[in-house]
Amino acid sequence: MGFLVLAVALAISGIAAWYSIVGLAAIFSGAQLPVIIMGGVLEVGKLVTASWLYQNWKKVPFLLKSYLTVAVVVLMLITSMGIYGFLSKAHLEQTINVQGATSLRIETLERQIGVYGAQIKDAENVLAILDADVQTLQEYDRIRGPEGAIAVRQGQKEEREALNSSIMAAQRQIQDLQEELTPLRVEKLGQEAELGPLKYISELFYESSSPALLDRAVRGVIITIIFVFDPLAVLLLIAANMTLNEERKKLTTKKVISFTDMETPPTEEEIEANIDNATPSQLDLLIEKIKSNPKSQRAGTFLNMKYNKLLQRRKQLDSDQ
Repeated sequence: MGFLVLAVALAISGIAAWYSIVGLAAIFSGAQLPVIIMGGVLEVGKLVTASWLYQNWKKVPFLLKSYLTVAVVVLMLITSMGIYGFLSKAHLEQTINVQGATSLRIETLERQIGVYGAQIKDAENVLAILDADVQTLQEYDRIRGPEGAIAVRQGQKEEREALNSSIMAAQRQIQDLQEELTPLRVEKLGQEAELGPLKYISELFYESSSPALLDRAVRGVIITIIFVFDPLAVLLLIAANMTLNEERKKLTTKKVISFTDMETPPTEEEIEANIDNATPSQLDLLIEKIKSNPKSQRAGTFLNMKYNKLLQRRKQLDSDQ
């Protein structure tokens, strides 16, 4: 479990470091390479410091412990600031894509369509005036003659044809512009769809998805992320240290107990008290117990003498039987 926690802590920390370094490089774009080197070294130093502080907390002097603790906290804030810069830059790039060249082209085409629409409206207004003149003559029963409705209508022929030609040309232009505008609008809708989740978040908290409130919602989401991102990595690293220390203590305890059971020979008092009064089976147990220690086979050692004495006693009991 300890190694799993450690792996997760390092993974989160590595991703946080990457986001932070990219974000800091975007903030200080005039010196990107030095900022990247500085950010990488500080990220490694932060993790090493946090781990070392936990391992040596009780032994470290108060002033050193205080400074290193403050340094880790400040480095966490710097990492969070870099992550904020990285995520903010990503949001700005997305917003620029939505409001960028596509939007500008759409606005230009819509203005051109408006101009041609105005031309059509002006021509239709002139045609309406010409029609009104003819209608007035008809109402006064002035139809024939050089100033009658028919003559006036004939006199308007060239002007009417020019106006109708202007209207038809403007309509063709509008149709061409609409054909160019349609795919751009579809593309813009696709780009705006990428902001859909943020709009829902903005409407959830502010009951509106206006640009100002949308930016506020984005800032809220980013702040929420950075509050749990790097602190989680550091705390998981400390948790991994705790778990690995506990597992190491358990393993060391097992080894000590096993070593003690295997290497501790019977005491001199046990041997002296049991040689003369021991039964054959008890003697066999004592012989086996001492024999398990390598020193019992080494001539001149205390255990070797006791081992030989036990063997003699055992042979004596066999001969007495």
